[in-house]
Amino acid sequence: MNDALAKNINAIDFASIRKDFPILDQDVNGYPLVYLDNAATTQKPQSVIQSLKNYYSRNNSNVHRGAHTLSDRATADFENARVEVQHFVNASKREEIIWTRGTTESINLVAQSYARPRLTNKDIIIVSAMEHHSNIVPWQMVCEQTGATLKVIPVNDQGELDLSAFQDMLSEQVKMVSVGHVSNALGSINPVKEIIEAAHAVGAKVMIDGAQAAPHFAIDVVDLDCDFYAFSGHKLFGPTGIGVLYGKESLLESMQPYQGGGEMIEVVSFDKTTFNQLPYKFEAGTPNIAGAIGLGAAIQYLNQFDRLELQRYEDGLLELATEQALATDDIKLVGTAKNKTGVLSFLIEGTHPHDVGTLLDQQGIAVRTGHHCAMPIMKQFNIPGTIRASFSFYNNQQDVERLFAAINKVKTFLV
Repeated sequence: MNDALAKNINAIDFASIRKDFPILDQDVNGYPLVYLDNAATTQKPQSVIQSLKNYYSRNNSNVHRGAHTLSDRATADFENARVEVQHFVNASKREEIIWTRGTTESINLVAQSYARPRLTNKDIIIVSAMEHHSNIVPWQMVCEQTGATLKVIPVNDQGELDLSAFQDMLSEQVKMVSVGHVSNALGSINPVKEIIEAAHAVGAKVMIDGAQAAPHFAIDVVDLDCDFYAFSGHKLFGPTGIGVLYGKESLLESMQPYQGGGEMIEVVSFDKTTFNQLPYKFEAGTPNIAGAIGLGAAIQYLNQFDRLELQRYEDGLLELATEQALATDDIKLVGTAKNKTGVLSFLIEGTHPHDVGTLLDQQGIAVRTGHHCAMPIMKQFNIPGTIRASFSFYNNQQDVERLFAAINKVKTFLV
């Protein structure tokens, strides 16, 4: 066992954890599966799968206004999941937790319901050069709708934000700053608390894309003092199609919903509609009930562990993989920030990422290749994309060794 991993195992039985994830126990193309695509989506523990089965086999019903037992059960589980999320991010109130389809919808909701009505052609929105498209395109749309200007925090060659340049960009014209907590393409952990404090000093509000942060370490929205925070269930060991928007209660109260329909109303007439109270005013239509319940189960699963121990273990895996990559002359790392989590993005000299990914898959290794929905940062680095191996706590040292053994075999075909 590598020392970097051995010193971080302590009381957690990581070998047993793998057994909680049934999908990992299979062969792909004749090889035992090595799943290293966790930044795209994480696998689901049996308890999450069982929660979905329980809902559909015993409690399937619409929530809230049903006058029967199945609806009462479904409503209780659905709202209990909201409370699980509240505690997970340390929000002050359950009313500050809005169900969405994912991080993308959460950012769009803030862009359209909070930012758009408040912006003029004299105002500025700031994002960073390493953002996922989901944290770029909604703000571009709002700028086109309002005449506001989009400015971009530069990123250095290591994949770190230029905070000095960010400070120079700040003024009273800046109304919104939206940055990722962790880069999905580079693994860089951004100093969001510092960014939030600086933005607040000029009166700007801050949106944090936490899709890549929530699976790796604890989130405390009160300590961060962010105005909005978003993450997706499927990256947090939960189902697809469910996500979360946290917003400060006063800001959510001040916002108009951008989708209308059932559930988000209090009274409807042809003369006037009044909207429901928080959090329901932003949850038009039948929600993803099973998804919310599954996300609640995923959080319960995580809560049985010391999150810091999980983080240290994952950091050990990343350290081991980074050491092996640096020891290989023809591997170039993309994203070498001092503060990273979960992601090893790299290129192999003389190869194309897609070719490498295909040949790795033939050996049972699942990685992601391409621009990772972060085309601007790839353009800055003048590369078509990368090979991305991303880690979770159900991975192990053998997965890392299998990855690099497979890479060596790939090079015999391509280099």
